[in-house]
Amino acid sequence: MAVFAHPSRTVLVTGATSGIGFALARRLADDGATVLMHARTHSEGDIALGELVKDGVEPFRLQLLVADFRRLSEVRALAAKVIRTVPGLDVLVNNAAIESPQDRTLTEDGHEITFQVNYLAPVLLTRALAGSLGSVGGRVVNVASELHRAGAIGWNDPARKGFYLPQAVYSQSKLALAMFTRTFAEREHGELSAISVNPGTVATPLARVYGAGGRRPDETADLLAEFCPPERPVRNGGYYDGREPSTAAAPVDDSRARARLAMLTDRLLGSTRGAWNGANGVPRIGAHVQSTELARPQA
Repeated sequence: MAVFAHPSRTVLVTGATSGIGFALARRLADDGATVLMHARTHSEGDIALGELVKDGVEPFRLQLLVADFRRLSEVRALAAKVIRTVPGLDVLVNNAAIESPQDRTLTEDGHEITFQVNYLAPVLLTRALAGSLGSVGGRVVNVASELHRAGAIGWNDPARKGFYLPQAVYSQSKLALAMFTRTFAEREHGELSAISVNPGTVATPLARVYGAGGRRPDETADLLAEFCPPERPVRNGGYYDGREPSTAAAPVDDSRARARLAMLTDRLLGSTRGAWNGANGVPRIGAHVQSTELARPQA
C-alpha cells in the first residue's frame, strides 16, 4: 500500500546510507516520493545510492546530500542547500545517530560528540528547515529511543566533563530530542507537526546500545513510513512507542525543564532564545570553538 495520498512528496531522511534510514529511503522512493538522502561522506552516499538504483529504485527519485554532523558548519550548509534547491520540503526524518564512544570525545565545535550528533545537529537542522516545512504544512519525525527514560540532562555539564558513561550520554541525547520535539511542536502553532517515534530495537550496528536482536530495518522502515504523510492525524509533539501513542519520560511533559533545555540549546548553538531563523532561514551560529580532542568517526 502506498504511503502518501498525494504524489510528489519530498522527504529528507538523515542517516540514509545504512540501517533504518537506508530502508526508509527505499520504502519512500518505491512509493513515489522524492527522497533527499543524507550521508556523512560522499563515498558512503554514492555506495548507498548505487545499491538502491541497482535494486530497482528510479534514480530521479533520489538526491544525495552530504554533511558530517560532527561539524555544525556542515549542518548549516546542508540546510542552506535544501532551502536553496528544494521548492517544498514535506517531511524531515531525523534518523541519524551514533552510539556513544567508550571514551569521552569532543567535536571540533567543542561539544560531546553524542550530544552533538544525536541532539544538537538535528535541532539545528529542524529549526533551519521549519520555514520550508511550515509553508507546506509539513511533518518532522524524530526517531526516538526507549532509553530516553533512563536519561538525565547534565544542566551544568552537558559535555560530561565530570563523569562520563557511554549509555548515560546516549540516553541524555535521546531525552533531549524528545523534549525538543514537544517544544518545537508547541512553538509552531499548528503550522507543521512533529512527533517522536520509538521504533523499538532494530537489528543494526547501533543495536549494540540496546543489546542483541531486534526487528529488521525494512520492518522498522514500514512503521516510520506510516508516520510520514503530513495528512495522517497524530498527537502533535507526542511520543509513540511503535504505532501507538505513549507517555514519555516526565521531563518531556515538564514545561519548565523544556524551557531550560531550550535556553541551554540556544547557548550551545550560539543563538538567542526565539531567534530560530537567520538569513535564508538558517539559524545564526556563534564563533567556532576549537577542541584539543579529536572526534571519532560516526558509527
